[in-house]
Amino acid sequence: MFDTLPPGRSGRGAVAGFAILMAICGAPLHPAFAAADAAKGEIIAKRWCAACHVTAPDQTTANTEAPSFASIAARTTSAASLKAFLTDPHPRMPNMSLTTDEIADIVAYLLSQRRP
Repeated sequence: MFDTLPPGRSGRGAVAGFAILMAICGAPLHPAFAAADAAKGEIIAKRWCAACHVTAPDQTTANTEAPSFASIAARTTSAASLKAFLTDPHPRMPNMSLTTDEIADIVAYLLSQRRP
């Protein structure tokens, strides 16, 4: 599918763009995005994200420049946008080479941090 990409491109951006397009069109996402496990996401977040982000209400320290998961959840409009972001992360964020299942799990956990 990605064999027509320019040299040096991984296709991750194309996958993210496709996920956003499908979300905008109302099409169902890949099953890996649909079946997410917040408990698994919490484990992954504490392992990979907690050094920079406050990932849980009981966490007391993190990088002051990185937004907390609660803050991200409060201003996020859709799970699809978070999934797309984690598929092709912002340059300041390390590329952790997460699988689509891990991304879906992290997003489910992150969105569980929303305050009612």
